[in-house]
Amino acid sequence: MLPVALKLYAHSTISSRSFLIDQGSPIDVRLTEVQNDWSATIQNTYSESTSMSHQDRPVALITGGARGIGLGIATRLAAAGYNLVLNGIRDAGAVAEPMEQLRSLGARVEYAQGDVSQAADRNQIIDLAKARFGRLDALINNAGITSPGRKDILEADEADFDKVMGINLKGPFFLTQLAANWMKSLPAATTRRTVVFVSSISAEFVSTNRGDYCLSKSALGMATQLWATRLAEFGIDVFEVRPGVIQSDMTSGVTEKYDKLIGEGLTLERRWGTPDDVGAAVTALVTGQIPYATGQVLKIDGGMSIGRL
Repeated sequence: MLPVALKLYAHSTISSRSFLIDQGSPIDVRLTEVQNDWSATIQNTYSESTSMSHQDRPVALITGGARGIGLGIATRLAAAGYNLVLNGIRDAGAVAEPMEQLRSLGARVEYAQGDVSQAADRNQIIDLAKARFGRLDALINNAGITSPGRKDILEADEADFDKVMGINLKGPFFLTQLAANWMKSLPAATTRRTVVFVSSISAEFVSTNRGDYCLSKSALGMATQLWATRLAEFGIDVFEVRPGVIQSDMTSGVTEKYDKLIGEGLTLERRWGTPDDVGAAVTALVTGQIPYATGQVLKIDGGMSIGRL
């Protein structure tokens, strides 16, 4: 039987209130199909993963992994048989509930509090993974912040710019450096090791009140190509996952705006994206279901980035 915690997560992830444009419409039917498909998939992978011992499980490190998109990724990977190291800036008590949700899937889960923009914290995150698991099979660079105050670029200040770049770009770049140097020294794994950069549709869509955010996400695309090129000789694949409009705490303040835009056709699939949509994509990459594709971008945006006349 699927754990109660996962049922609750599935319900909250595919809840109808926040992003259904018109209940009873084709959108409503489509979301029901998404929920049913997702529940069946997780049920199957959960049954398989519970038969694995903790020692046999691969290990994934997910920054920003205790809420939003990061939690969607963590839930999918836990159900797929991964042990997890979650990183975030909140204290351990604040993430106790999602940690227990993930453990109910059979995963061993550790929490590494830290700010990825700080070198000392990055080292501590990797040191914890080494001490608790002794291996690392996947790094998911997911942590990020939006532009503080969403200031027009004519009024943006350097302090905010440096903060966004530190967390969204410098942090994942140098955390990847640490993780990659460790990964390449480990014995060969049964599947190729993986690094994933979670960027944003803002890598290609302009927002003049979030210039620092757009720049940081665009630069992750080049970081993906750089690391894919450098790490190929070690059998480490690197990907960029580029989400569109995803229902999360980061977008909670613009729900009304995007409800309207989605209803008017902003996306081809007329619904909000969910953390689980991104989690499914990342899990497919990490588990080798999309081979021979290192360095590529996987867009999870409901067709938003397709140019139309």
